[in-house]
Amino acid sequence: MSIVTKTGDSGTTALMYGRRVPKNHPRVEAYGTVDELNTALGVARAKVKKKFISSNLLAIQKDLVTLMGELCVQPEDLPRYVQDGFSLVKPEMTVKLDALVKEIESQNVSFKGWATPGSTKNAAALDMARTICRRAERRVCDLKDTGEVVNPEIVIYLNRLSDLLWLMARWAETKAGSTSK
Repeated sequence: MSIVTKTGDSGTTALMYGRRVPKNHPRVEAYGTVDELNTALGVARAKVKKKFISSNLLAIQKDLVTLMGELCVQPEDLPRYVQDGFSLVKPEMTVKLDALVKEIESQNVSFKGWATPGSTKNAAALDMARTICRRAERRVCDLKDTGEVVNPEIVIYLNRLSDLLWLMARWAETKAGSTSK
């Protein structure tokens, strides 16, 4: 089977379970932006030399696959999705992010006010991922505002993740002996 199906040539795409929507549907915008975030985290993970950051980014990327999967399902298909063995975004995922925030904050990371990205390649990659995360959060809120049912934990998770990515970027700068100005 080829990756080229031509089913999207008319400007529609498939969600889970064969439902088709326009490619610019808010649901597609939401999971597509999370996909961009996952890719940006992959770039950041490839640049970061510190195992503490890279291993945590990998775990977050795996959580984002769960999040994207849930966004790819129309609300009426969620029971089937869960029955098929797929996971939904749960508070425990956000709790892991909160623990990472506390761990990093306990390490005397230096920051004051706004950060100007780019003092190190590692921090810049993390800041890029952070801004994409904020956009993903806005897209999920757009989806919710159109009347689509959205698990509220998704917004909470993305909000917390963007905070964590900002803090990870400051951590990377601190470890490199550089700070954003």
